[in-house]
Amino acid sequence: MSYERWMNYIRNAEKTLFCSGKIRKFHYKFNDDKEMIEEYNIETGILMRRAWKKKQNIMGLHTEFNELNGSFFDWDIELGEIIRPTFDSNFLVKETDIMPILTKRITRHNIEWRIRNLSYPIETYLIKVDNAKRSIVIRTTNKKYFKEIHVPELSRCNLLPQLDAMSIIHQHNTLIITYEKPIMVRQMEQETLQMLNDLGTGEKTKEG
Repeated sequence: MSYERWMNYIRNAEKTLFCSGKIRKFHYKFNDDKEMIEEYNIETGILMRRAWKKKQNIMGLHTEFNELNGSFFDWDIELGEIIRPTFDSNFLVKETDIMPILTKRITRHNIEWRIRNLSYPIETYLIKVDNAKRSIVIRTTNKKYFKEIHVPELSRCNLLPQLDAMSIIHQHNTLIITYEKPIMVRQMEQETLQMLNDLGTGEKTKEG
C-alpha cells in the first residue's frame, strides 16, 4: 500500500465519533467490510490505540465494540495496551504472567515497542531487519526468545524498516525498542489528524 492509497482508504470510510472524557474514539467502516477503531488523546492529539475487528470469533459470531467500557475482546490490537479478559479463578487455561508481552505506543517523533518479562541483559539481544517481510526481527543469543515485528506505519508509506533509525535499552526486565518516525510517517499522521479534526456534519457523533 502507498501513502496515497492509505489516505484515500481512511478518507472514504464511514466514520463515527465517540467522545468520552479526554478521549476521542473513531469507528471506521470501510468499503471492503473491514472495521477499525482509533483512540486519540484530545489534549495532545496523539493516537493511543488502533484496533481492527476480527472476522469472527471461535463461535463464528461477531462481537461489537462497546464504546462505553472500551472493550476490545474481539479486536486485533495494532497499537496500544492489550485489554485482556478477566478470568474466573476456576478457569483452567490462563495466560501466564511470566511470558514475554509485547506492547506498542507512539509519541510525536517515535514508535516504541516494549517487551516485558525479558530478564536477559542487553547484550543478549540481536536486532535485524527483514526487507522481504518489511519487519524487525528480535532474537536472543541464548535462543530463548524470537519475535518478528511488523510496522504497518512504514508499509502504508511503502518504506522499509531501517536499523539506523532504531535504538534499544533494557530496564526492569523490559526491552524497549525505539524507532524514529520518518518524515513521511509524521506527515501521514498529521494529515489524518487534520482530517479527523475537520469532520463534517455528514459524520455521526455520539457523546459517551
